[in-house]
Amino acid sequence: MARDRIPPSRHRHRHRHRVRVLAASVAALALATAATAFAGTPASAASPPKGHDVSSHQKNVDWPGAWAKGARFVYIKATESTTYRNPYFDQQYNGSREAGIRRGAYHFALPDKSSGARQAAYFVRHGGTWTADGWTLPPALDVEYNPYDKKHRCYGLSSSRMVEWIRSFSDELKRETGRRPVIYTTTNWWNLCTGGSGAFAADHALWIARHGSADAGTLPAGWSSWTFWQYDNNGSLPGDQNLFNGSAGRLKAFALGH
Repeated sequence: MARDRIPPSRHRHRHRHRVRVLAASVAALALATAATAFAGTPASAASPPKGHDVSSHQKNVDWPGAWAKGARFVYIKATESTTYRNPYFDQQYNGSREAGIRRGAYHFALPDKSSGARQAAYFVRHGGTWTADGWTLPPALDVEYNPYDKKHRCYGLSSSRMVEWIRSFSDELKRETGRRPVIYTTTNWWNLCTGGSGAFAADHALWIARHGSADAGTLPAGWSSWTFWQYDNNGSLPGDQNLFNGSAGRLKAFALGH
């Protein structure tokens, strides 16, 4: 996930080139096939909706251009802790909607700075809202390794305290918006920092980050499927590249809260 400050190579040569090209083609085909399979649709059906996530790194995004390149949803960084707001948020959030792209806001968690409830309230005040209009995705919570202190990858919290922090954030967001947050994380971070808690899988959609692979891999404890998959930080769309696990119709239903 993009963060705003400091926030997851004469005959033999021809033969090697052909091997590399073939391997790249196979990997690309595997990615597309795996994504379709995970979405529960046959290979002949329409591809899962493609999307991305952005922060202030992307500045004023060309949203009609993103739509033309296939973007059908986007998550936009709104806040971090209780001290940071994305200065490009309004252009990104409103501009994506005007271009016909479903959009939602995300908050980058710093659990060592303040309580989950306090950060959720700050998030809601500065863009982390939800409306059942079919265009607004539920707000998302980005929880991952501490980017500011590698010695405290879990922000100095025990597994039980981290679970309490996430629950506090989720409860406050639900109280203020009517939706539980989508949880963005990696399996490694979740297992390490929550002790592999399965407490959130039943009522929180999973946004899994796993780059450079043909599938989303092993999911965090409790989740049997992902809703969003961030599969690369380079691609045709601004920011990180994502897929939605379903059809365009299911994406709209998810936005509506169904």
